[in-house]
Amino acid sequence: MPSVSPLNAWIFGDTQNFWAWRGQGETLAFAGHTDVVPAGDADRWINPPFEPTIRDGMLFGRGAADMKGSLAAMVVAAERFVAQHPNHKNRLAFLITSDEEASAHNGTVKVVEALMARNERLDYCLVGEPSSTEVVGDVVKNGRRGSLTCNLTIHGVQGHVAYPHLADNPVHRAAPMLSELVGIEWDKGNDSSRQPACRSRTSRPGPQQQRDPG
Repeated sequence: MPSVSPLNAWIFGDTQNFWAWRGQGETLAFAGHTDVVPAGDADRWINPPFEPTIRDGMLFGRGAADMKGSLAAMVVAAERFVAQHPNHKNRLAFLITSDEEASAHNGTVKVVEALMARNERLDYCLVGEPSSTEVVGDVVKNGRRGSLTCNLTIHGVQGHVAYPHLADNPVHRAAPMLSELVGIEWDKGNDSSRQPACRSRTSRPGPQQQRDPG
């Protein structure tokens, strides 16, 4: 994007973040991340995961959808907009981080906190996460749910299969409880979005731990 203001390469921990803007006034920020989910065994890929390949009219590569393709589209869109409107009103900005797929502690949250500390506000934000189903833009979501992760430990009593009445199987106790949690309608969204802010999505059972009955 031509004539952007000096960028800030904020580094928090081992995470490098990018913040750049053009213009003054209310801010529309394009937001995204450059990191990707690990490629796994590269030998199992049809094409090298980190060499973009176009096949049958589609782009293949690690992070092509999530979300390097979106980053490229946002940069091109901003360049074209500025070329057509060199004296545009308000402010156009980019907030790019590199820890979304990991802990997400030192990226967007830290940048927004730094902006708030110097009284900079993001009035509007366009997040380029992939949400389309058939063609680009056929699904646009207003808002985004957060995430709550919990560890639930259920205790039981060991026993012998011949004497089940002397045992307390935690699996049996957990099953109806998990079913109840999944069935809860946590919320119905808000005035800005019909999408619920909280929803039960995934449970990951861990190993059973045996204890010395003594």
